[in-house]
Amino acid sequence: MLAVVRLHLPSDIPIVGIELSPYVLIRRLDSTVTADDIPETSPVDGHFLRYKWYRVQSDKNVAVCSIHPSEPATLQCLACLKPQIPVAKSYHCSPKCFRDAWPHHRALHERAANVVSGNEDKFGRFNNSVSSANLTIGYTPPMYPAGIKHGDETWFEVGRTKNYTPTADDIGHALKFECSIANEVTKLRVGQPNTLLTNRVITAPSPTPRQLIHVDGMGHLDLDRRGSFTVMSYKVLSETCASNDLYNYCPPWALSWPYRRQNLLREIVGYRADIICLQEVQNDHYDDFFSPELDKHGYYGIFKRKTTEVPGGKTIDGCATFYRRDKFAHVKKYEVEFNKAAQSLTEAVIPTTQKKIALNRLVKDNVALIMVLEMKVNNQIADTLAKKQLVCVANTHVHVQQDLKDVKLWQVHTLLKGLEKIAASADIPMLVCGDFNSVPGSAPHALLALGKVDPSHHDLTVDPLNILHPHNKLVHQLPLVSAYTAFARTVGVAFEQHKRRLDSRTNEPLFTSVTRDFVGTLDYIFYSADLLTVASLLELLDEESLRKDTALPSPGWSSDHIALLAEFRCQNKSWH
Repeated sequence: MLAVVRLHLPSDIPIVGIELSPYVLIRRLDSTVTADDIPETSPVDGHFLRYKWYRVQSDKNVAVCSIHPSEPATLQCLACLKPQIPVAKSYHCSPKCFRDAWPHHRALHERAANVVSGNEDKFGRFNNSVSSANLTIGYTPPMYPAGIKHGDETWFEVGRTKNYTPTADDIGHALKFECSIANEVTKLRVGQPNTLLTNRVITAPSPTPRQLIHVDGMGHLDLDRRGSFTVMSYKVLSETCASNDLYNYCPPWALSWPYRRQNLLREIVGYRADIICLQEVQNDHYDDFFSPELDKHGYYGIFKRKTTEVPGGKTIDGCATFYRRDKFAHVKKYEVEFNKAAQSLTEAVIPTTQKKIALNRLVKDNVALIMVLEMKVNNQIADTLAKKQLVCVANTHVHVQQDLKDVKLWQVHTLLKGLEKIAASADIPMLVCGDFNSVPGSAPHALLALGKVDPSHHDLTVDPLNILHPHNKLVHQLPLVSAYTAFARTVGVAFEQHKRRLDSRTNEPLFTSVTRDFVGTLDYIFYSADLLTVASLLELLDEESLRKDTALPSPGWSSDHIALLAEFRCQNKSWH
């Protein structure tokens, strides 16, 4: 007969709208074990598995803190008692908890006022605690038996499948998962059920939404946006890289992929970018999650996975670029595999005795995805050549090891040389986005921003293969400018807050990544300054607000990097 060996949940803190998927390990009659489901339609050894989920409601209703879900609430914000704010977000465990959370909590009130007045926040994630399943037109919830009384608790059956997605009705209550073995013929349960009890269900944290800040002085005008578009770059942190050891300051439930993927999706979709460049997208997550989910929101995507020539390495992630189907049409795609470039370089310039050493140093699996897109007007491509507007978007993730400065610079230089060839064939604006794993002022950043690297730059001292010589070859002719330096060129008191979040030396953001051990900028959006103008930028975050949860990732922000987004206007193009 079948026997349940183990039941396990990735996280014992359920979140509204985040599917719970238990791990069930079964021993068969022949003593083999399996984690595969055994439904009634495919019994094994004359038996199958039956599942039930219960909401456990205590006769003693205990409210829990919206910030610290493991703590009971001791005070409630009475200003939250309105339909637009979930009541669960009004509870706090102490006056200090409420004071510390006030900047974010005040934003809930402001966003509620915007909803009431009809001015919904463009980049908000307000009231994301409501399950989308409950909002489906024509949705009828399944009917289950009345609650079962157990002492001072009542168990309400809420599901009969292996997986369950908590709803707003579950907030503040524990859930009980029951797995039992049933006879194929009689359909009766055999033996006692195996159960799991979760902590109380909480709502997903909702960080203060980031605003789009106009930096071209024309934000108050109702301009024709046919010549403008938005681009986002975001390193999303793959599941395989999000280890509990590395990010042990992040609660396990907030680090779990089922939670993070929904939080990331809400954020990405909320920005409504026309072009989305994602890095560190796990291969299976692109196929099973990002591609189908973003397709529902009108995006088409292309994915470039990392190459696999690294000895003993595994293909785990890559770069994904999405674009809105009603805003762009795909023209051409180029793929850059730095491994292939490394092999060509090694064959051409590295002495035979050093080839193996050179390949071990240069072959690092990184890639870049370059796409040429054509802008649409009213969901149609231009009918004449003179009206066509092409855009070239490069999306890359440069090697991470900080001691391999020569490899980083060589990868960036290789990418730029490829983009120069594309630029030479057409008068086309360039966008270079990604996680460059290079701080402002480093040699790769200097090459991107200045078009050259000073021969005396300290990074050039790391060149054991002599691949960076002569140094005067480390140049390019693309007129690239970092989008976020536009904040430094703004004038007025309203921009002072944003300028304080820039490095005064380079005018780049003070950080795009905040972990326990690192604070700095690694991500950029570069653009062709002769053909594009920065119109707006997604505001930067302040470190203090992120340190409230120690660092990134956190319950509110589900990557160790923040998203960058810029709105651009095309120059010298008539849209009339």
